Amino acid sequence: MPLFWKPYKSDVTSFIEQLKAQRPTLEQEQRAGRALLWDKAIDREAQAEYSAARVPQQPYVYQTKGH
Repeated sequence: MPLFWKPYKSDVTSFIEQLKAQRPTLEQEQRAGRALLWDKAIDREAQAEYSAARVPQQPYVYQTKGH
């Protein structure tokens, strides 16, 4: 290693560190937002019923069945 070697830090990393320093609750807010939209409990029974009730699509959707 050279004597004056300094580890590289990208502009994006610097920006994120600065943002987290300015807003210490940022990660907590992000987790709350994620939980609001994505982290949901899945009802396995309902999911199985939806899958069982699914009607398979025809190979060519615009063709009628009789012709």
